[in-house]
Amino acid sequence: MLTDYSRIVVAYDHSELSKKALKMAMNLSKQDKQIELLVVMVTQPERPMVYSYGYAFEAYHEKQREEVKAIRNELEQELELLPNKTRTFAVEGNPGHMIVEFVKQNDADLVVMGSRGLSGLKELFLGSVSHYVVQKAHCPVFIVK
Repeated sequence: MLTDYSRIVVAYDHSELSKKALKMAMNLSKQDKQIELLVVMVTQPERPMVYSYGYAFEAYHEKQREEVKAIRNELEQELELLPNKTRTFAVEGNPGHMIVEFVKQNDADLVVMGSRGLSGLKELFLGSVSHYVVQKAHCPVFIVK
């Protein structure tokens, strides 16, 4: 039993690693029906470029909203299989920061997320959402590879 965890947050971006993280979190949740599973997707707003103003820029955002809605519907269907309480969220902003804030605001006990697999100098120079969350989250972070 996972008696130490009552609320698990899964950071989801529809990548293969985030799908694995979701499966892991679902398996952990199944151990106790009292565990609440929250899935958060973070979209990063594009910086407008000269050619992106007006209609093209709005069309891009509308397409992004439609994609998020479709992914969210897919997630909700998969989560229906769990006896646990589940919720999905879509937020916009810097992924690392938004995940940490979401975890804090929802008083999560555990974060489950995928890793990009970067290491060494690549991670130092490029940064990594999972690395940021591990460093800044107030609760344990389970990284799935």
